[in-house]
Amino acid sequence: DVDVLTVPGALEIPGAIALADESEQYDGYVAIGVVIRGETYHFEIVAGESARGIMALTMDGVAIGNGILTVENEAQALVRADPAQKNKGGEAAQAALALYELRQRFG
Repeated sequence: DVDVLTVPGALEIPGAIALADESEQYDGYVAIGVVIRGETYHFEIVAGESARGIMALTMDGVAIGNGILTVENEAQALVRADPAQKNKGGEAAQAALALYELRQRFG
C-alpha cells in the first residue's frame, strides 16, 4: 500500500516523515519534491536543510529514499523526474527499499 502525504514545501518533508514514523504505520518513505534555484540564498537553505533533516532521520533507522530534486530550472526537474529519463523518483524508491531491507537484516 502507498499513502501520499502532502506538505507545503521541501523544508516540511523531514518533519512530516518524523510525525508519520511515530505512528508506526509505515515501513519506509520516499521523499519527493523539487527545489528550483531562485535569485536569493533561500535555495541553499532549503536544499541543505531538507537533506540534513532526511539524513538525520535515516541515521536514526528510518528507511527514507531522498527524491528531492535540487535544480536550476523547471526543464531540469522534468528530465530528472521522468521515468523514461533520469527517474530520480524511482531511484529514491529503490533506496528506501534497500534501507528497509538493511534495517530488517540488522535491526
